[in-house]
Amino acid sequence: MIAEMRLWARCRPRQVDVTLVVALCGLAVLSTTMTQPPHIVRWPPLPAVLVAVCSSSALFAHRTFPRLTVVATTAGTAVLGAMGASLGYQFSSTVAGPLMAALYSLAWRTDSRTAARCTAASALVLLTASAIWSPNGTPVQAEQVGLVGFVLLPSAVADSMRSRRDYVTAVEARAEMAIRTREEEARTRVGAERMRIARELHDVVAHHVTLAHAQAATAEYLLSTKPDKAQHVMQNLTTTLVSALGELRATVGLLRETGEPPTPVEPAPRLSRLPALLASFGHAGLDVSLTCDGPGQALSSGVDLTAYRIVQEALTNVTKHAGTTSASVHLDYGDRLLTITVRDDGEQRTTSAAGYGLIGMRERAQAVGGRLRARRRPDVGFEVVAELPTDAPHPESPPPGDHKESE
Repeated sequence: MIAEMRLWARCRPRQVDVTLVVALCGLAVLSTTMTQPPHIVRWPPLPAVLVAVCSSSALFAHRTFPRLTVVATTAGTAVLGAMGASLGYQFSSTVAGPLMAALYSLAWRTDSRTAARCTAASALVLLTASAIWSPNGTPVQAEQVGLVGFVLLPSAVADSMRSRRDYVTAVEARAEMAIRTREEEARTRVGAERMRIARELHDVVAHHVTLAHAQAATAEYLLSTKPDKAQHVMQNLTTTLVSALGELRATVGLLRETGEPPTPVEPAPRLSRLPALLASFGHAGLDVSLTCDGPGQALSSGVDLTAYRIVQEALTNVTKHAGTTSASVHLDYGDRLLTITVRDDGEQRTTSAAGYGLIGMRERAQAVGGRLRARRRPDVGFEVVAELPTDAPHPESPPPGDHKESE
């Protein structure tokens, strides 16, 4: 009920002002009909009626000129109080109704300091008028002092209501900010997840497809001259394709999961599986040598996985772009850094080598707090150097396909 009345008042401000002016004017005029004891009811004096109408009509400007409205209603109320001494009616709170409404409007629309000053000035004017024009020369009575208290009340109520309004506005603003921030964070997370999915699919698909292409080309070349060796290469090709399909199914299967992630059936790739990885490149015609410096250290799962994927992608790029049959992988275990260097001696490097593969390797290195450089060697060939912290914390949300490799 109260909420409906507030909504009606907010939508019809002019009707509210008219109702307020008529009601307060009627109360002020009614007060002028009540004389001093024995309170004989009489017709309202015409001068008092005119002043009451003018004072109440000033409220029509309280929304646009609240300060001028307070000045006008204060003057009108003081005049009504002064006329009461000669016309015989009592200077009560109903006479000061327009002033109280004007002070409430002023306190609602301005700051606390302005409202306090105007309220104090109005109360002082009314108290002075009551003292100067007291009926029959009597001193200030308790009713007149109580009138000053009534004048102070609207500002206090309006200040409390304004504080509540500001608090509600601040709460709504914080809620809107939280919603907007949450939506932006959700978009950021979606974008990051899309990048992780794209990077993982690239690593899985590009590696196996490159090996399969190299093996198929080798088998085609050997088929007419050395069918036995061609058959062996075809067997390796089948193994490569089966492994590719398994990893692809595992990656896509994780993306389709809606509940808890499934228990991995195989551990995530790590540096301990480098010999098997290098052997797969050997079947495709790329001879890779592996050397290590420093004592091997237990790496966090994120760094171990990142190191494996960087070696895998770097050798895949060698197979696709370097035009060579040999490459080297060097692991240098330092106190705080694991340095991975992948070199080849290819004489040509197509521009596509700087595509998504290098971007994905850099993103993986940065995700665990490391860095990666890819550049041409001064003499001949190309090299990829990755520096990964050996004590890096676990990365957030590992890429989807790294939970398992096959079903």
